[in-house]
Amino acid sequence: MLNEFKSFIAKGNVMDMAVGIILGAAFTAIVTSLVDDMINPLLGLFIGGIDFGGLKVSVGDASFNYGNFINAVIKFLIVAWVVFLLVKGVNRLKDMSMKKEEAKPAAPAGPSQVDLLKDILAELKKA
Repeated sequence: MLNEFKSFIAKGNVMDMAVGIILGAAFTAIVTSLVDDMINPLLGLFIGGIDFGGLKVSVGDASFNYGNFINAVIKFLIVAWVVFLLVKGVNRLKDMSMKKEEAKPAAPAGPSQVDLLKDILAELKKA
């Protein structure tokens, strides 16, 4: 079972996923700072200084913090946009590399194995 686990961990896709998760966590901190420190104050200028984080509705003892939800939606949209741009860029690079491979002329085809075997047989018959 330990060998199976080592084999599973050694696969490239598992390592790629781990790197993606780590980078995603770091990227989340950047997006959080971007939304909280730059976008919300900018939006606050246009909508009269409202801080989304403080928006809430209270019903009895319950408090519904819909401002935090708005912040989360903004963060999600930013992350989704950046991921979209990254995927689009990677796909463009793949397309460019595929076009370069297609543009290369095909190597001239050599004799087939059958042709080589026929030549060998003819040489053996001569000897």
